[in-house]
Amino acid sequence: MAAMAGVNGGAEAGHAGAHGGGHTGAEAGAAPVRVLIVDDDALVRSGLSMILGGVPDLRVVGEASDGAEVPAAVEAYAPDVVLMDIRMPRVDGLSATETLRASPRPPEVLVLTTFDADDQVLRALRAGAAGFLLKDTPPAEIVQAIRRVAAGEATLSPSVTRQLIRHVTTTAPTGAGPDPRRDRALRLLDGLSQREREVAVALGQGRTNAEIAAELYMSVATVKAYVSRLLTKLDLNNRVQVALLVHDAGLA
Repeated sequence: MAAMAGVNGGAEAGHAGAHGGGHTGAEAGAAPVRVLIVDDDALVRSGLSMILGGVPDLRVVGEASDGAEVPAAVEAYAPDVVLMDIRMPRVDGLSATETLRASPRPPEVLVLTTFDADDQVLRALRAGAAGFLLKDTPPAEIVQAIRRVAAGEATLSPSVTRQLIRHVTTTAPTGAGPDPRRDRALRLLDGLSQREREVAVALGQGRTNAEIAAELYMSVATVKAYVSRLLTKLDLNNRVQVALLVHDAGLA
């Protein structure tokens, strides 16, 4: 099964690669990132647990085999990040993500999938998922993605963000009739300052913080502050949702 390649293909590799790049929470003296794994495949759950179990700054605190179990599991284990499968027999990961992200102070959600840009992934991102991982993602990249999400960053690379936005473009309704989604997006973006709007459009184009900083002549720290301000003003959960909103408005 191709989807198992990254998950079961080497906990040792994940452990070895997990220490590359950046300071971990453990190194900084912070508590480990608490992870809940949600997947109906016991082998996938076991493989992910093996990969993450050897990483000092991550801790698998629990598992669930269906979306129906997620609310109780989150209440019991208080995870920082939920790895959420999409396709499960009773309650799928999309419905579980929508329910979870609508609750007060929800954990971040990383969607696990065997496919990339399609309507289901977009629905998860619009619901508030911080991004998605393909199940054949190399172990070290899974670890880094969890770290980024726990730090409040999206897990979509600029190329993947652009791919998603292209997908929205090709599936968006055409014609001269009313477009409630576009009208809503324009109304929300009209409330931004010019600088905030520039940062939002750059996010919609799939730019990284460093690329936005260079393009708009500001520091990376300032870009991060603008992104945080955008999330607050637009009442969104992450930068991917900002990117999708900008596209809905026809500005990227």
